[in-house]
Amino acid sequence: MLRSPFLAVPGAVATEDGRCAAHYGGFLREQRALAMGRALVHRGDLAVLELSGSDRLRWIDSLTTQRITGMQPGEARETLLLSPEGRIEHAFTVVETGEIAFLVTSAERADHLCAWLDRMRFMLDVRVTIAAERYVLAWWGSGPDALPALIGDAIQWPDPWGNPPEWGASYRAEDGEAPDAWCLQLAVVNEAVDEAVADAGARGDVGLAGLDALTALRIAAWRPDIDHDVDERTIPHELDWLRSAVHLNKGCYRGQETVAKVHNLGHPPRRLAFLRLDGSDGELPAEDTLLHLAGDESKKPVGRLTSVAVHYEEGPIGLALLKRSLPSDAALVLPLPGGADATVSVTEIVSPDAGHSFDVPRMPRLGRKR
Repeated sequence: MLRSPFLAVPGAVATEDGRCAAHYGGFLREQRALAMGRALVHRGDLAVLELSGSDRLRWIDSLTTQRITGMQPGEARETLLLSPEGRIEHAFTVVETGEIAFLVTSAERADHLCAWLDRMRFMLDVRVTIAAERYVLAWWGSGPDALPALIGDAIQWPDPWGNPPEWGASYRAEDGEAPDAWCLQLAVVNEAVDEAVADAGARGDVGLAGLDALTALRIAAWRPDIDHDVDERTIPHELDWLRSAVHLNKGCYRGQETVAKVHNLGHPPRRLAFLRLDGSDGELPAEDTLLHLAGDESKKPVGRLTSVAVHYEEGPIGLALLKRSLPSDAALVLPLPGGADATVSVTEIVSPDAGHSFDVPRMPRLGRKR
């Protein structure tokens, strides 16, 4: 793994995996600048695969949850690769250029995804490789004033979470609390542009924000992330990911039977919730910390913290996967590193009655083989 040029920017502090800058010494300041469209983020947590060949779009369409065929140059769609049991294995965005397609995915999972796809090509005209000299930049809204001159004609697209396609479905209550707006824009750039943006940031010609700033905005927008909020049992319904990454009128892909069954009958086993944490003692709980009911001396787990950050306006916040059967008004506590329990305020994202109390479109049942 090559060292990112953004880590040479004065004040840069690397993420634990060393792929990019967690922050540049001003975490809350960077977060505010990013939310106001005055900063760029180098997405070292993402990697780019190149997909070429005349069959590339219909091939990916046959494997994943999204309808990919018919995409036009410059168009991007988010999709999921599921296990045969319907559990999330990979999440990525397909960006069509007209000649090749970029698959933008988790850097940690890119090698595994590339190897798996390569084994699935069979006799089709498809080639898949890791694009080692392609990088992803992100910004909020229209971005900094210097953005157009820096990235030139790089392919750009909006993350669909903030404006989901009509063919998805959300399990949120219409009269419930609304998340923060999600206005993330992304671009795939080459190595020269990546280095030029890093140099501009070092000179102060463009604002830079670290990955920690983007994580806080992501949590506030209730946006799931495969590296944080997905475990070996997660299905899309639990994270409200049918919202942007699953085409409900598309069939014939791995895991579709589970997607259709849970969507049509309701009741995903777990549900995503937004947490406001007590930050009075200055400590943040670690990801994967287990939640339990207040007053329960046995501390039986009823959920798991999946993402956590400090928001520049809301303070400590997080996402958690809770048991579906947990009452909506249950009082929960979260153990802190020092041993004390912190109270949490819970906002439902996926309702315990998802699929029954929500007016969501129904998927067609799979026909029996004759």
